[in-house]
Amino acid sequence: MKKDSMFIEKAYAKINLFLHVTDKRPDGYHILDSLVVFPDVGDELILFPVSGKEDRLVELEITGQFVSQLSQENQDDNLIVKAAYKLAACAKQPLKPVKIQLIKNLPVASGIGGGSSDAAATLRLLMRYWNLVIDNDSLQKIALRLGADVPVCLNPVTQRMQGIGEVISRDIEIPSFGMILVNHGEGVSTAEVFKKRQSSFFDKVNLKNSFDNVNSFIHDITTYDNNLQEPAILLNSKIEKVLEEIRMLPHCRLARMSGSGATCFGLFETVEQAQKAAEILSSKYSWWIWGGKAIH
Repeated sequence: MKKDSMFIEKAYAKINLFLHVTDKRPDGYHILDSLVVFPDVGDELILFPVSGKEDRLVELEITGQFVSQLSQENQDDNLIVKAAYKLAACAKQPLKPVKIQLIKNLPVASGIGGGSSDAAATLRLLMRYWNLVIDNDSLQKIALRLGADVPVCLNPVTQRMQGIGEVISRDIEIPSFGMILVNHGEGVSTAEVFKKRQSSFFDKVNLKNSFDNVNSFIHDITTYDNNLQEPAILLNSKIEKVLEEIRMLPHCRLARMSGSGATCFGLFETVEQAQKAAEILSSKYSWWIWGGKAIH
């Protein structure tokens, strides 16, 4: 099939540069404060129009490096299918059936928003293909019903994410920098990580809206934290091994876990430094490793 932009959408990895747990609601949801970036790596969704009358509005096919991690999942439980049907419920017009192929390039349950980003990419893709006009508030509500990380993934650019994920601000400018992502292949349960953390809460971050240079930006990010990193390490000690290996790489300015884990990242002042670091680490381990630029 011709790679027409109407039929393709990329689901970028979501990285929490810091993540503070600031409170807990009576319904059990935690209130967070996080700065989110989207490096240029992710899953890919390809839409195939289906001709004729079909029993299902959406059919899903999964391929790619990490297909085996999703092979046992019921299709209707996948966030891509759920996103499609929630979007269709808001449409006031007949909709053409589609087949969506997910090329799963990102590790599953790894703290980088893979499933959430897939769902958000599905909404973007189907709104374009079905020619739907839905106001932003309604779209955000659909996204939040799919998961707390889906709203921030709707627009894959640098964002401050607060609340349970629904309070989003794009009023921040950050410089370009290099980044590596490393996943050692063993997932951790988000629910178990939150259970393992101490009951204390952290303050919201007093984050600037702009930075003079990459050095000042990385310096400020190092002063914050990921409150879920310590409990995740208690559940999976290999995360600390990954962090140690990243810290030892030349020119690495910060090694930290993203989200609830287990993917970790390293920050570098330049893309070239990050790419070289990824090469060094890839020569030592068969882990999933990516190096490049957080351009979104």
